[in-house]
Amino acid sequence: MNKITVIGHLGRDPEMRYTPNGQAVTSFSVASSRRYTTSGGEQKEETEWFNVSAWGKLGETCNQYLTKGQQVYIEGRMSSRTYEGRDGTTRVSIDVFLNDVQFLGRGGDGGGGRATDSAPFEAGVGAGGAEDGPEFDSVDDLPF
Repeated sequence: MNKITVIGHLGRDPEMRYTPNGQAVTSFSVASSRRYTTSGGEQKEETEWFNVSAWGKLGETCNQYLTKGQQVYIEGRMSSRTYEGRDGTTRVSIDVFLNDVQFLGRGGDGGGGRATDSAPFEAGVGAGGAEDGPEFDSVDDLPF
């Protein structure tokens, strides 16, 4: 079984396009961070980035309701690939093909009628009970 679950914040606004046969596909990135303290007492933060693709009606819904900075719960199939960056170094990309999404928080622009913290909008198939995301004290702490 290939399944990944991530709670994080959108790194950019979704971009929707259509395949030649008319099917919608929406792409966006999600950053998931964790903070920890080393044995020496130093505060550290690690951020992982995920490239997300949502197809069909789910993609249309993501494009309509998600905005940069918004916290989401995503679930789907993971794929990784390597590529050569502009600087010549080998990089790894983690791609998620979306099966389920829950909109957990407001977008970076204050929400504007989108999902709110108190009433998450659910799209997709399941309902994951995911409530604890990365800890950010303010929008200024977001890694993007």
